[in-house]
Amino acid sequence: MTQQQIQAATVLSYTEVTSPIGPLVLVSTLQGLCKVDFGTYDQNREKLQQWANRWFGRHELQENASRLEPIVQQLEQYFRRERLSFEGELDLQGTDFQKQVWTALLSIPYGETASYKHIAEAIGSPKAVRAVGGANNKNPIPVIIPCHRIIGASGDLVGYGGGLPIKVLLLDLEQSPNTVFTNK
Repeated sequence: MTQQQIQAATVLSYTEVTSPIGPLVLVSTLQGLCKVDFGTYDQNREKLQQWANRWFGRHELQENASRLEPIVQQLEQYFRRERLSFEGELDLQGTDFQKQVWTALLSIPYGETASYKHIAEAIGSPKAVRAVGGANNKNPIPVIIPCHRIIGASGDLVGYGGGLPIKVLLLDLEQSPNTVFTNK
């Protein structure tokens, strides 16, 4: 038997939640939150399987709402404007460079924005603006890791994995105290 055959499957717990920006699928390992997808579990099943195959090899997806309850509560608080940042362990799956970028994104304060150039400079790679954009695009934990706070150097909104309308909603939530958010 090879080491891969002996290795136990990684258990990935998931739950689907309703939010003001639509359904979200949250996925966690025993180490922490590792994935947030826009849409329902059924809509994301194939993409999620491919992602899990790449980063975990043998794995088993199990619905487990109780394991993810703390982050669900934090998301609910965030959408009610009762929480400015998230707590809890993250289990980031990506290249070392991507992880550097995602960690830098966590430093962008609630209600503020930054450019790809700002993040490139923050990680000590001022010429890696395009690479930062690519890493931002691969963020596996949107909303929690606030890639929606990235704007173009000119101040224009730039792409977002959940779509620009969701990016606008998230930025409005953080910047406008009069915006009302309710579950769709």
